[in-house]
Amino acid sequence: MIEVKDLTMSFSKEDVLKGINLTIEKGEVVVIIGASGAGKSTLLRCLNRLETPTGGDILFHGESLVSAGHNLYKLREKMGMVFQQFNLFNNKNVLDNITLAPMTVKKMSREEAEAQAMKLLGRVGLTDKAKAYPSQLSGGQRQRIAIVRALAMNPDVMLFDEPTSALDPEMVGEVLDVMKVLAESGMTMVVVSHEMGFAKQVANRIIFMSDGVIAEDGTPDEIFNNPKNERLKDFLSKVLI
Repeated sequence: MIEVKDLTMSFSKEDVLKGINLTIEKGEVVVIIGASGAGKSTLLRCLNRLETPTGGDILFHGESLVSAGHNLYKLREKMGMVFQQFNLFNNKNVLDNITLAPMTVKKMSREEAEAQAMKLLGRVGLTDKAKAYPSQLSGGQRQRIAIVRALAMNPDVMLFDEPTSALDPEMVGEVLDVMKVLAESGMTMVVVSHEMGFAKQVANRIIFMSDGVIAEDGTPDEIFNNPKNERLKDFLSKVLI
């Protein structure tokens, strides 16, 4: 579904990504781990062109996102994105947050968009919050709404940029539970996360990034139980208690 070829990214002459090569298959759940500053979020933001790479190419369904031109927006519709900070519209209620893009971009009728939204809210246990505003919700509820908003566009892949890092510890589980169900449904997912338990349980593949490169790429068993890279071993010794 996604193929990354020799991807580079520089900010103010600092190389953040250094020749990334990566393939993500349909239905895979890929979790990207690594220390802060390793390039994880930059890679994710390049995948849907929130950042423009300095070099290399990204193919999505065989079509270049780097040279897509006006077609970039059509391709991006098929890539759902969930951020650390929810990015909900605070002046709109939950239902309006979810239905805005399907009505505006996909030209759905309000009735169709609202019916879909209520169905998705049911999946995350928040149908009773349809008329609430973001300020009336907990952080965990807001992040579940953000996931629903992305799903409302019926994406082919979901990208998650540290979706639990802004949450209080007791709220992390409710968001990860939704993501686990999503993974079990067959959704292709790329997740930047510090949640090692989630990575062990849900990922098909784990990518360890260090200093702008993919230092190791393997199954959860290979990464956690038989790490080969010394930087990965050092990283795991600090994050696994």
